[in-house]
Amino acid sequence: MKKIGIINGPISAVIAHLEHTDMLTVADAGLPVPQTTQRIDLALKPGVPGFLETLEVVLEEMFVEKAYVSEEILKMSPQICAGIHDLLGEVPIETMPHADFKKLTGSTKAIIRTAEFTPFANVILVAGAWGFKL
Repeated sequence: MKKIGIINGPISAVIAHLEHTDMLTVADAGLPVPQTTQRIDLALKPGVPGFLETLEVVLEEMFVEKAYVSEEILKMSPQICAGIHDLLGEVPIETMPHADFKKLTGSTKAIIRTAEFTPFANVILVAGAWGFKL
């Protein structure tokens, strides 16, 4: 049994297998998951687990060199956007229209679905190379 880190087997496995520039999505309860993308569903009841707490745990084990969010998060969910910025620190965050964001999730290794009901509480994380900073 694992002593530290993420104890969710599918999340732990996905992060362990990420290579440089691979992408992983952490999403709210409503983001559609393309049939070609692995779904890791954590939702238990509304708000449990939340988006930011899930993102925080993922970031404890994943090197991230860049992230993407929907432009809509800036206006619709500024508190979630601020939380993403706080958790990612100096990692660059790019915005794009939500339709483009949803298309890009089809290229991610997996989508971790939380029970967050806040609109546009989604982020795509781009894996870094062992903490290498560009």
